[in-house]
Amino acid sequence: MSSALILRPAVTDDLPAIAELHIRARAAAVPSMPPLVHPRDAVVAWVRGWDLSATDVWVAEADQIVGYLALTPTWLDALYVDPAAQRGGIGTALLEVATSLRPDGFGLWVFESNHPARSFYHKHGLVELERTDGADNEERSPDIRMAWLGEQPLVFLRNQIDEVDDQLAGLLARRQALTAAVQVRKPVGGHAGRDPQREREIRRANDGQGAGIGTGASGPDRGCGDHRESGRLTAGRLRELSVGRRSLDPDIT
Repeated sequence: MSSALILRPAVTDDLPAIAELHIRARAAAVPSMPPLVHPRDAVVAWVRGWDLSATDVWVAEADQIVGYLALTPTWLDALYVDPAAQRGGIGTALLEVATSLRPDGFGLWVFESNHPARSFYHKHGLVELERTDGADNEERSPDIRMAWLGEQPLVFLRNQIDEVDDQLAGLLARRQALTAAVQVRKPVGGHAGRDPQREREIRRANDGQGAGIGTGASGPDRGCGDHRESGRLTAGRLRELSVGRRSLDPDIT
């Protein structure tokens, strides 16, 4: 690079160059990253349609745009460096912009196969929180949720636990509503109407699910709500309701 690196917020006129950089970077990253699933024109149209008032997009510029990041209030959606400008500190500079803009922390997704990116994020203090089989991403490639925990890591992690508690509460409410609907339609209600075969199937399906919830071996932050006094689910309540953690009550199956 012949010019000093400039980091600045992107403007609408930058979006075509960002789109081209994105396409080049993704192509160069194969096979560490799976190929783009959308055609070139669709990717360009997608980037050109970004709402810069809703997402913080920053560019790294040295004569031309050589890197960019896209940051929502809670997620680092993208951080790419032009293949010709990699290993020059641009990615680190952009990541420092992200951490300065989000002192409370943020999450990101990285493909499991993308070892260079995973090493980069680990080097800069991000931690791994979750792995998936990739069923929810367009590429259907296993991925990893990582996070920069911000200036108060315990606060960030406890907020993540609270979000999971909310999701669990919603799922349990749905299950209770469904089992109530089952009860009124069973030929024989109560204990006499239990279905041992179905109970065995549910046990098998839930075998090992939620292992360690609320147990001392898993540590307090693994329990729901971090055992804090709040209106959220407690580990005891989960044990009471969770199908996979106790003998089934025949009246709710």
